[in-house]
Amino acid sequence: MLRFLCALVAFLTLLLIACPTRSAEQETDTRLHSDGKGWRLEQANIEDPKRPRVLLIGDSILNGYLKPVTAALDGKAYVDAWVNPYTQSSYKLDEMVAEVLAHGPYDVIHFNMGLHGWQKGRIPEGQFEPLTKKLVEDLRKGAPKAKLIWASTTPVTTKGKPGELDAEINPIIIEHNRMAAKVMSELNLPVDDLYAVMLPHIDLARGDQFHWKPEGYELMKHSVVECLMIGR
Repeated sequence: MLRFLCALVAFLTLLLIACPTRSAEQETDTRLHSDGKGWRLEQANIEDPKRPRVLLIGDSILNGYLKPVTAALDGKAYVDAWVNPYTQSSYKLDEMVAEVLAHGPYDVIHFNMGLHGWQKGRIPEGQFEPLTKKLVEDLRKGAPKAKLIWASTTPVTTKGKPGELDAEINPIIIEHNRMAAKVMSELNLPVDDLYAVMLPHIDLARGDQFHWKPEGYELMKHSVVECLMIGR
């Protein structure tokens, strides 16, 4: 009996090690795919330690403007990117943020977290602003010397109708952008308003509701680079 109990304890210990309580959640909405290389932390090869370092945080939209932004800053700054499917309420987000920031130090952090949080229930009612503030606190804690720049979430268009805003989802995006802008104003952080940049150009949407044609990402690139240059 004792031998059996010892074997059982050993088995359960191995099970707990192999299967953490809950892993970081993955996106279950197939419309919100990574649209590129996948969810990842992409790191620049540091050759000149004196050159400024930039961290871009975002979702699949970041996958679209990452390459042109990196090219525009070639020789001026090293660009890392954390492309992720998380929301402000994601499990152990603070720990994931800390792990990413440990790869710094960064001079500027340009961040967005919005396209994966519009579905009902993903962010608890009344918690968007407090959780967004917590995200900023976590960024400041892990990168106390970095300049932080919030990026608003881009417009959502009707599937198959690139020039038309989605009547159900886009109002939620507008409201989330409003609340995020309020938080950033209270915390004295600048905003890269990518929603405003793209609103006059929704004809450049790709037709799948969320993603954009290369010309659209080129417009975002100009806005991101301009903000990053000011930030540095």
